[in-house]
Amino acid sequence: MDEQTLTPFSAPVAPEAAPSTPVPSAKGIVLVVEDEKPLAHALEMKLKHEGYNVKVVMNGEEAIAELKNPGYGMMLLDLIMPRVDGFTVLNEMKSNNISMPVIVLSNLGQEEDRKKAKELGAADYFVKSNTPIADIVTRVKALLPPA
Repeated sequence: MDEQTLTPFSAPVAPEAAPSTPVPSAKGIVLVVEDEKPLAHALEMKLKHEGYNVKVVMNGEEAIAELKNPGYGMMLLDLIMPRVDGFTVLNEMKSNNISMPVIVLSNLGQEEDRKKAKELGAADYFVKSNTPIADIVTRVKALLPPA
């Protein structure tokens, strides 16, 4: 009889109580925008191990949509991706006054690409093929200390 009485109160938690993005820490979530799944996964695992909340999206279109959600403290951004490239994401951030540290991770190593990314607001720029993940994490820590 007690079970019947408690049944209405043991209903599942409302969907809004389970957000689709990680619960932000005091410092925010790291948004990883990377279409290379192995690299995206490695960054996510390493950053989580270091105490960060991480959200991974696979293209610039998803990144722009995510930027409408509060709670992001910084972004790791690839430049060459399907649908919308990283330069467009940086342009959108600039035109919508979205301010957060952005570290560009790209295989584009030309100085003009670095310059363009910095002009659009990137805090740093790493060539993926030349940069160990540990170096990226060190830079993330400098820009957004873990909570």
